[in-house]
Amino acid sequence: MPQDQTERRVVVTGPPRRTLPHARLRSRGRYSHASGYYRPRTEIDEQTTLGHTYVRSLMRTQLRAALTVFAVLGLLVGPLPLVFATTPNARRLEWLVLGFGLYAPLVLLARWYVRRAERNERDFARLVEDR
Repeated sequence: MPQDQTERRVVVTGPPRRTLPHARLRSRGRYSHASGYYRPRTEIDEQTTLGHTYVRSLMRTQLRAALTVFAVLGLLVGPLPLVFATTPNARRLEWLVLGFGLYAPLVLLARWYVRRAERNERDFARLVEDR
């Protein structure tokens, strides 16, 4: 019995494409993108140089916040071995500082970083949404 191997049709779906409004409405100036004005979101979606610049600015501000946290953390924790080495019989001090003294500054530092990152993203979203 011969097997009929016909090619099956494959339906390809994707996100709906934006269609340009009717030419008559564009000519009246109702749509700002028809007059040459592009929103930042369009620049990012189309991966233009300007869109790349917007994304790089967000990445730069996030990196700046991360490096600030890293520097403060280094200044906070870095000198502790030197302090512990210079103080004689400081076993109890070591446990107190490492066990209890560092948690509050670390929590405050983490909270500051999260709030800063959220503010950067909110500012970027406001810029992209053109508000």
